[in-house]
Amino acid sequence: MRGLRPLTAAGARRRTEALLLLLVLCITVFGHASAGLAMNGTLPADLTGFVISMTLLSLVAHLGVRRFAAYADPLILPLAMLLTGLGLVLLHRLDQGYIERYGSEANAPGQLMWTVIGVGACLAVIAVVRDHRYLQRYIYLTMAVALVLLIAPAFFGADQYGAKRWIIIFGQSLQPGEFVKIMIAVFFAGYLVVHRDTLALAGRRFLGVRLPPMRQLGPIITVWIVSLLVLVFERDLGTSLIFFGVFVVMLYVATERTSWIACGVLMAAAGAFVVGSTEPHVKNRVQAWLNPLAIYWPEEVRPKGLSSEQSAQALFSFGTGGVSGTGLGLGHPELIKFAGRSDFILTTVGEELGLAGVMAVLLVYALLVQRGLRMALGARDPFGKLLAVGLSAALALQVFVVAGGVTGLIPLTGKALPFLAKGGSSLLANWIMIALLLRMSDSAERQREADAAQRFEAGAGGSASEGGG
Repeated sequence: MRGLRPLTAAGARRRTEALLLLLVLCITVFGHASAGLAMNGTLPADLTGFVISMTLLSLVAHLGVRRFAAYADPLILPLAMLLTGLGLVLLHRLDQGYIERYGSEANAPGQLMWTVIGVGACLAVIAVVRDHRYLQRYIYLTMAVALVLLIAPAFFGADQYGAKRWIIIFGQSLQPGEFVKIMIAVFFAGYLVVHRDTLALAGRRFLGVRLPPMRQLGPIITVWIVSLLVLVFERDLGTSLIFFGVFVVMLYVATERTSWIACGVLMAAAGAFVVGSTEPHVKNRVQAWLNPLAIYWPEEVRPKGLSSEQSAQALFSFGTGGVSGTGLGLGHPELIKFAGRSDFILTTVGEELGLAGVMAVLLVYALLVQRGLRMALGARDPFGKLLAVGLSAALALQVFVVAGGVTGLIPLTGKALPFLAKGGSSLLANWIMIALLLRMSDSAERQREADAAQRFEAGAGGSASEGGG
């Protein structure tokens, strides 16, 4: 049609993003309304406020990305907003159940406040960090801050729910481990860019496996010891697994040596076995994982120290949901008590949306990780490649340890499900991660467009020369 300008690559991406955000808005608003109708027979009283909040958040985030990262991947922001919006819907639904049964306070308003802070921090990072390679200059400072944050709960942390992963600042609890996963990804990306050739040197064979040179085993041994110290002194199984796992994944990607994976798996298994056999809190979680229904045995035959029925209630919740679920608002996820709004929020999805809902949520996480890995393939600089892999691996590992613990695949870790579960620190850290992914995808796409334009000009110049000849 005449008068219509063709969309540029940036314009097409932002239009796709806007349409997907509109779909996200429809899904979350419909979910909130249907939960209210199912539980009370009427639309939620705060439906108008919810619609306005989600609309403004989506609009501001979209305009910010359009202004500061116009070439960014169009799926990243809608996927993050979908998970965040679904988390708000579930927390609104859970608040009513917890208030009616236990008289507890509402958590959804606080989560909405942290969502606003998280989206604001995301846009601030995009606006300030105009080139992700700028972070490479401060990798040692980043790691120093990360180590301070990592060990701070061991000395100044508050002991809650059997673990010391929180510190109290101005009356607010903060989980430093949520921010550490980003910092270690930045440090390892910068460190491995410089030392990957040395780490890829051939070593000696042991039991048919080619091990890295002993001199180069220092970094992995150091990280292994630090992760064990976190596990022992803070009783934080989830953070130690993510911390060590991200390093091993990035090390493998940088060196392409499977021996690093073998070393990492063996060292993680050895450390987890020793700590799981000696540290009481971790040992109790292993016992609950091995036999979740033992909590209902007579006290004289029940495993010593076993006191939580959350794992058993989670299995009952998943079993009640079946394939299609009871319907949003028609289950009883509040029976899991306080954990239903944090690491066990996935059981709400399983009970009320069924196996189909759980698979849909996990698929959204998988798609978000896939976009990060795709970004790593498209990045031209080694630092960007490794950073994208590290951030994607951190997200994937956190989803795995949480979902695996809730479903009984692995012992419980107590980590929050990214974007979905209650937790200001987790939400803020994950939105900062989204900002870095948006920045790197914008840089990669701009470079690709520039290369394509350069090839086109070179081809056009060659054709003109041939025509002139």
